[in-house]
Amino acid sequence: MTSSILKQPKAVWAVAFASVVAFMGIGLVDPILPALSTQLDASPSQVELLFTSYFAITGVSMLVTGFVSSRIGPRRTLLAGLALVVIFSALAGASGSIGEIVGFRAGWGLGNALFIATALSVIIGAASGGVSGAIILYEAALGLGIASGPLLGGLLGGISWRGPFFGTAALMAIGFVAIVVLLDATPRPARKTSLLDPLRALRHREIRHTALIALFYNFGFFTLLAYTPFPLHMGAHELGLVFFGWGLALALSSVLLAPVVKHRFGTSRTLGAALAGFAAILVAMAAGASSPSVLVAGVIVAGGFLGVINTVLTEAVMANAPVERPIASAAYSFVRFAGGAIAPWLAGRLAEDVAPDAPFWVGAFAVLIAVGMVAAARSTLAERPEPRTAVAEALAAEAT
Repeated sequence: MTSSILKQPKAVWAVAFASVVAFMGIGLVDPILPALSTQLDASPSQVELLFTSYFAITGVSMLVTGFVSSRIGPRRTLLAGLALVVIFSALAGASGSIGEIVGFRAGWGLGNALFIATALSVIIGAASGGVSGAIILYEAALGLGIASGPLLGGLLGGISWRGPFFGTAALMAIGFVAIVVLLDATPRPARKTSLLDPLRALRHREIRHTALIALFYNFGFFTLLAYTPFPLHMGAHELGLVFFGWGLALALSSVLLAPVVKHRFGTSRTLGAALAGFAAILVAMAAGASSPSVLVAGVIVAGGFLGVINTVLTEAVMANAPVERPIASAAYSFVRFAGGAIAPWLAGRLAEDVAPDAPFWVGAFAVLIAVGMVAAARSTLAERPEPRTAVAEALAAEAT
């Protein structure tokens, strides 16, 4: 499998590289969250609005990605998304208040949506080795980006909280150039996508059930990612190292562990076990919320479970979707990012109004709901052969 994954057209590597850079933007910000709270005189829940505005707009914008891509083409859509991220991340770095940063993160989220949904469909369409290999590449890019982002964010954040925002702008500009140079013009889909197509796609159980599982899972995911820096009480450099370990575990498990356990146990059993393991980690972090060593161990170990969950969930929805994959990706992401929008802000409020361990308890409960939904949707998650769409065939022909 490894050799087939590595033998890819240049278009796949161009988009995968840009994806690494794009996902670095998530981890870049994490080490500076406590510094933003202190230096801009903002509460944790106010700082967490950076994630809320970002993921709320990302999710809603997913509804228009197919509409845009089917009219201007995947390549131009990728470039438009990267350009928006460059502009709004730079504006966030030049901001003087939490309110301004939250607003600019919303524009950043629009660019992120245009890029993410299109990148996944382009990689799947152009990659050799089938859907599974393409998704492993995509998840590996995600993991590498999230792993390396905190290191750079910690380094730049140790100088100034503005550094990671300007760093993101510079990295996105590099990704933009990579797409311009390495990705040839991609064919437009034969059929123009309607704004309502992603919503209509949610009528299909294969997409709706998987998206709802991802929503509750992401609630726990982003509670861990966005809230844990506060009870750790560490500096930007130390937080960067902790979340580097988390992202590295996520990347390795996405590529090396997920395919093995899924092949051995199947989609439903793998998902159920990995989600249950993640819920157990959140429970342990809630019980040991006052212990930095418990929190650090929980964050890093959780990365191994999250890599498996991400890969298996994404492959489930993309392989089983009864609609075109760009539409399936948009519908799935529209729902799942709701968890990323709500969880960080709610975690901040729970910590302020209830107790520092409350966010972890609530996150664990949300993930347990996802476990129950996996058990209830076993037939929906069962693998079935899916022919390549006309758009995917055209992308593959163009890339080779």
